[in-house]
Amino acid sequence: MSSAPIGGQAVLEGVMMRGPSNWALAVRKPDGEIAEVNRPITSVMTRHWFFRLPILRGVIALGESLAIGFRALAISANYAAQEEGEDGEVSTELSRGSLIFAFAIAIGFALMLFKVTPALITSWLPIETTGWFVIVEGLIRVSLFVGYLLVISLLPDLRRVFEYHAAEHKVINAYEAGEELVPEKVQRFSLIHPRCGTAFLLWVMVIAIFVFAFFGRPVWYWLIASRILLLPLIAGLAYELIRFAGRHTGNRALMALLAPGLWLQRLTTRQPSLDQLEVSIRALKEVLQLEGRKPTEEPVEVMA
Repeated sequence: MSSAPIGGQAVLEGVMMRGPSNWALAVRKPDGEIAEVNRPITSVMTRHWFFRLPILRGVIALGESLAIGFRALAISANYAAQEEGEDGEVSTELSRGSLIFAFAIAIGFALMLFKVTPALITSWLPIETTGWFVIVEGLIRVSLFVGYLLVISLLPDLRRVFEYHAAEHKVINAYEAGEELVPEKVQRFSLIHPRCGTAFLLWVMVIAIFVFAFFGRPVWYWLIASRILLLPLIAGLAYELIRFAGRHTGNRALMALLAPGLWLQRLTTRQPSLDQLEVSIRALKEVLQLEGRKPTEEPVEVMA
């Protein structure tokens, strides 16, 4: 087994696990069998030290994670629909153009809902000081985010995705604790993980309050532009915080500070079944085997 950091993502009826150099997908097909797909990763962070600088590495890692996540989600959807070729492989996969289009739509929706909308709403309020402006804007942004999670957590179709999300966390927690990877033992572990993307998104919104405070309250068009253009910086800072937390889980003061992000994961996780844990374990074992063949000298940090 490799000592490389492992992260992952829940998909339709399955889990994608990734390490620095490879990712693996395990999906439960309609006939009950588990399909596995794996792909190599060539991160730009392994090419030059410049791309591994703090903050910049976070922006790059997040972009790569989104691209891998969209690709894995498309493959899982094909398996869920039983779209397979004669050789048993999935017959279709997102093209580069489709991937870019889906990525643009998702990012555009997130920017409009969580960045532009809170800024515009706050600009209409009778607030004079910069301090109160960015605080109120931040509260509106966090409220929209929590409300969005509450709404989607009520959708029946997403419940199984949240169960696989918890299965992914439990398996990674068990792996990091050195536990044997069998469903019955993995089930005892927490469905919360400090490197979770849900916690990351919350801290993006909190850190934004402090970053935006340096830019005052510009006219509406610069207000919108600043919220979009400063996002890479904010995401990079949040990434460093989550990265640090993942390496210091024994620090009680730090975990207390990050507690809101951990609590929020209760909205995006549900207790998984042993069958779902089996799928997640298959994905993890596959990526560990792949990572063990060629250890990375400069590991790429990944989120759980």
